[in-house]
This record gives sequence, C-alpha cells and structure tokens, in this order.
Amino acid sequence: MLRELLLTSRPVSWVNTAYPFAAAYLLSTGTVDWIFVLGTVFFLIPYNLAMYGINDVFDYESDLLNPRKGGAEGALLDRGKHQRILLLCVLALLPFLAVLLRVGSFQANLVLLLSMAALVAYSAPHLRFKERPFLDSLTSSTHFVSPMAYGLVLAGAHLDAQLVAITAAFFLWGMASHAFGAVQDIIPDRAAALGSIGTVLGSRRTVALAALSYLLAGILLLFTDWPGPLAALLAVPYLLNVLPFLALHDPESGRAHTGWVRFLWLNYVTGFFVTMLLIWYSLTR
Repeated sequence: MLRELLLTSRPVSWVNTAYPFAAAYLLSTGTVDWIFVLGTVFFLIPYNLAMYGINDVFDYESDLLNPRKGGAEGALLDRGKHQRILLLCVLALLPFLAVLLRVGSFQANLVLLLSMAALVAYSAPHLRFKERPFLDSLTSSTHFVSPMAYGLVLAGAHLDAQLVAITAAFFLWGMASHAFGAVQDIIPDRAAALGSIGTVLGSRRTVALAALSYLLAGILLLFTDWPGPLAALLAVPYLLNVLPFLALHDPESGRAHTGWVRFLWLNYVTGFFVTMLLIWYSLTR
C-alpha cells in the first residue's frame, strides 16, 4: 500500500508545489522556522497525495483507456482500494491543515482553503473542473500557484506591481503547461467522452495557446527588478519545447508525449536557475 501511495502522489512532481511555497515564504520572512518546515512538508507530500490520489480514483475508468497511465504519470489502482486511498488522502491532509489554519491570518487561511477547494474540484464527481474546457487549465495552474500565494500571504509579504507580475507569469506558465499536457490525451479523452481544453481546441490551436502563454509569461518577467528580467530567458526552453508540435494533427496528438517528458525534466533544470536567481536577489536586497 505504501508503494501504491508513493506512486499515486507522483514523486517526480513533488517539487513543483513545495518549492513555490518554500521560496515565497523564505524570501518574505528571511527565516527558516517551524512554519516554513511544516508548510514545505505539507506541499511536498500530503498535498500531492491528495491532488493526484483523488484524480486517480475518479479518473479510473478513463485512465484504463490511456496508454500513459499505470506508471510515473498516473497510477492505475485496483478499484477495491479506492475508498482506502481517499481516506488516507484526508488523513494525510487534516493534521497539517489544523495547524496551518491555527497559525495563519484570515487572509492566509482564505488562500489555503481556496487552494484545497481547487484541489478537490478538479477531479471530484459533480464538480469535475478537469472536464470543463479552459476552466481545467485555470484550475490546474491554481494547484501550483496557490502554494506560492499562500506562502506570500502567510509571511505577510507586501503586494506590489513586481509581485503581481511574477505571480501572473507563473500562472500563465501553469496554464500553458496544462494545456500542452492535454494535447497528448486528446484521443483517449475523446474515447472516454471527456472534455478538455485539448479536445475542444484540437492539437494545433492548443499548442499555439500554450506557446503564446509561455511567451507572455516571459514578457511579464521583463517588468520585474533586476535580476528578475533574466528569468524571462527561462521561458525560451519551454517555448522551444512546444513549437515543434504546432503542426500536429489530432490523430497524431499522442506524439506530444515526447515533449511532455522533456517538460518534466525541464522543470528541474529551470528550478536550478530560478534558485540561483533567487539567491542573487536575496543577496542584493
């Protein structure tokens, strides 16, 4: 069961939610305290377990039709274990939420609860935001931006134009990444009668939208304080990763999986350079 929980939580993506919180909180407070540790651990494991665990349970039928599932990109758990998975997701979240809600301000708690609501709404029955085109990309991006927003508000950071530009750029990056990821699933999603930004726009327009969003994200970072504009260059590899798929037709949309695998590893390279820029920024404050 522990192995299945680990597989369900997508370890390759843990850093994508823990890092934004940790960086936002640390740069805002300048200290590594117990709240920093608790929040980082929360967004590292329980948050991802719940986000992907709920998704794997309620996407089980459609995942059976998707050749990507059954490994690092999504677990195919036996139907008889679904209730236990959901229970363990809740039990993993509750202790952390109880403490974080107690120490946070009203504004911080509101952001945290909105983050939890987006996490559930994406996959849960009746809500199923993942099946609502365009709302699917907005919600998915919220999964990764809300930990950063929570870290900022929890730390009492002052909201200025620069911070708005960084947050908006990150949100556009999240939307672009989800949209591009949806391209590889167009055929299995249509076979399972699932709606998505990819099934509505088709391969070429979805890739074009992803490319435009990456470009706009990079442009926004040009309006931040030095060395922030250097981060705009980090949008270029993502743009170059999706551009080869601009002419992709729907019947061959599965080929976008090659770009998706590159995207997963690109995040680690980008994370390294973002870390260097954040260290540079902190030393010049």
